[in-house]
Amino acid sequence: MTEIMVPDVNLNSVCERLEQQCCVDQNQHNLSSQPQTPVFKRHTNTGAKLWGRVRSKLLRQKLDPQTVQSKNWHMDVIEMNGIKVEFSMKFTSRDLSLKRTPSKKQSGVFGVKINVVTKRERSKVPYIVRQCIEEVEKRGIDEVGIYRISGVATDIQALKTAFDTNTKDILMMLSDMDINAIAGTLKLYFRELPEPLLTDRLYPTFMEGIALSDPAAKENCMMHLLRSLPDPNLMTFLTLLEHLKRVAEKEPINKMSLHNLGTVFGPTLLRPSESEITKHITTASDIWSHDVMAQVQVLLYYLQHPPISFAELKNNTPYFSTDV
Repeated sequence: MTEIMVPDVNLNSVCERLEQQCCVDQNQHNLSSQPQTPVFKRHTNTGAKLWGRVRSKLLRQKLDPQTVQSKNWHMDVIEMNGIKVEFSMKFTSRDLSLKRTPSKKQSGVFGVKINVVTKRERSKVPYIVRQCIEEVEKRGIDEVGIYRISGVATDIQALKTAFDTNTKDILMMLSDMDINAIAGTLKLYFRELPEPLLTDRLYPTFMEGIALSDPAAKENCMMHLLRSLPDPNLMTFLTLLEHLKRVAEKEPINKMSLHNLGTVFGPTLLRPSESEITKHITTASDIWSHDVMAQVQVLLYYLQHPPISFAELKNNTPYFSTDV
């Protein structure tokens, strides 16, 4: 059974995964009754037709007021040409899916301040960030839509629990897990930080800095902002930044440009915590729309910038973009 948590957007990626999984066992025996190696083939157009049926079903459920208002999982089955797809889904409103939820337990990593995690681990970058990046670069950097296509919710939850409980088998889990689930776990980690990686304190200045029209003034401001980050935040950001640049180098294969990656990660790394949001805006729709484009532009600025060194930043070495 495939458990899928469907947000208000990106139904296509959900259906795309189902299409890729629509294979049937065509294992047959030859005339001498000697077993042959199982061969997995897809019935002609079965994947595409199932894709259409699932998408249609999800859209109908999405438009059903009772389903949208329900907080429970909704079970469903779609069958075609011997393939049965069982899945459960529930809808989460946009304002709820964007909330940063601090963890009540300080022993885990999700929902825990990044400086607490790095101090406990005696590391410069959280273990979860390093391991997820390593796995993506090992076998997911050529994956079409990496970081854009969602992983299965139950796989991501399993990885979240493993990292939170410091499971000894985490490396084996990572090697066996679908790469989109690992990418989704990394995104979830940043999304659930009680404070954005680039901090609430600096958020207004990031918004002002990216709006500057003078290239030299913008460069000076944006580098100063990085220099102002706490060391664990800065080291983690620079580690992620270089990783995303390496992902974008494979754009002809994975179709993920710097702009695509900025769109995926910008709001995740910058969106203010709930306490900060309520100081400036009041409605749920504003939480989604407020400064989203600017958040994307901030990350895109750094993605398009020449390599940034932690040591040089801290030594106040001036940076000059080749685009200026």
